Amino acid sequence: MPWIQVDDERAALAILAANFYQHPTEELHLVGVTGTNGKTTTTYLVESILQEAGHTAAVLGTIEYRGPGFDYAAERTTPEAPDLERLFRQVVDAGWRYAVMEVSSHAIEMKRVMGLQFEIAVFTNLSRDHLDFHGDMESYFEAKKKLFTGLTGVKPKLMVLNMDDPRYESLRAIDPPRVITYGMQPAAEICPSHYHFGWDGTDATYKTPLGELEVHTSLMGKPNLYNIGASIGVAVGLDIPSGAVQSGLQRLRNVPGRFELVSAGQLFRVIVDYAHTDDALEKVLRSAREITSGKVIVVFGCGGERDRTKRPVMGEVATRESDYAVVTSDNPRGEDAMEIIREIEGGMKGARYRVVADRREAIRTALGEAQKGDTVVIAGKGHETYQTIGDRSYAFDDRVVARELLDELISGRHQ
Repeated sequence: MPWIQVDDERAALAILAANFYQHPTEELHLVGVTGTNGKTTTTYLVESILQEAGHTAAVLGTIEYRGPGFDYAAERTTPEAPDLERLFRQVVDAGWRYAVMEVSSHAIEMKRVMGLQFEIAVFTNLSRDHLDFHGDMESYFEAKKKLFTGLTGVKPKLMVLNMDDPRYESLRAIDPPRVITYGMQPAAEICPSHYHFGWDGTDATYKTPLGELEVHTSLMGKPNLYNIGASIGVAVGLDIPSGAVQSGLQRLRNVPGRFELVSAGQLFRVIVDYAHTDDALEKVLRSAREITSGKVIVVFGCGGERDRTKRPVMGEVATRESDYAVVTSDNPRGEDAMEIIREIEGGMKGARYRVVADRREAIRTALGEAQKGDTVVIAGKGHETYQTIGDRSYAFDDRVVARELLDELISGRHQ
């Protein structure tokens, strides 16, 4: 059998897959979203806007892969190169012309996206994560940056960049004429000039290249103001009419496990969020504070066999930004859950918190502490429907568990 020796087998795999499937992304308006936090919500917002404009769009990311003839839960944020090319070939053959995907730093470094042609690349933000893989923050950023310099030597036609992130200038310098900026500061091309968080949604006015946009959305919290800004930037780049942008933002009711409200008729808010880094946890707790008249209570843990350096930092953030913290297990995997918790406690000295290793009981404890006007944030697992302990995964969905415990709590109070 003939064989070919290559210097980089992953790069070769990506090139072969693109050739085999005849470069389907060259026929697509492909949007790639990278950054530490906000990728999933941004892709969902872009999809909703495109749908309102009359375009069908495939979506690939942390939660699921959806498109013509496929819809299944994601095994990882970004699939391997042959899987990506196969899915995009299905998209093109079905007559769809739009796709939006999350692009992880792992996927970039492991050449999974090397053969793709991105029309628009979006940068959300950069904060501590995946240092077990990248080693340091600079290496982590350099991995993300490759999406903007061009994975195959061809730059995206447009970069949508968060002007408030410290890495903005480095990315903007790649190709300044091809940049649309968003953020909270007035200097950004897209920014909210006014916003208000209500009990179950947000009203905002955005300055944009399309003119002033009135935005009504069920999404809440300052991180979502950024995600909305990023999605408007993509819409501008794709020439989507302002009316479709507004209706698309309003149409999206929620993003699974992203600042998702859980209600069973209780007098306090319960929010489930995927926040599993110190930066994400800080942002979600500050967002909860903005909409809370009473106490902010948080339930959180850290995953096993992942970046250990963030554990005490997350502990410090949780106690600084909440009124009461319940430390529990996340997905301990092959590590001992109590060992992980002890590392988290290293950042919680002198703080008011409680350790409840069993996650269900930890959620019960937090809900039992809540009173009218409080907010309980259940952080770390978000959309996940399992908990991995050892080498086994068990059914566990924070949203389902919270609703069950709220039903118990409410019926108990009414007895």
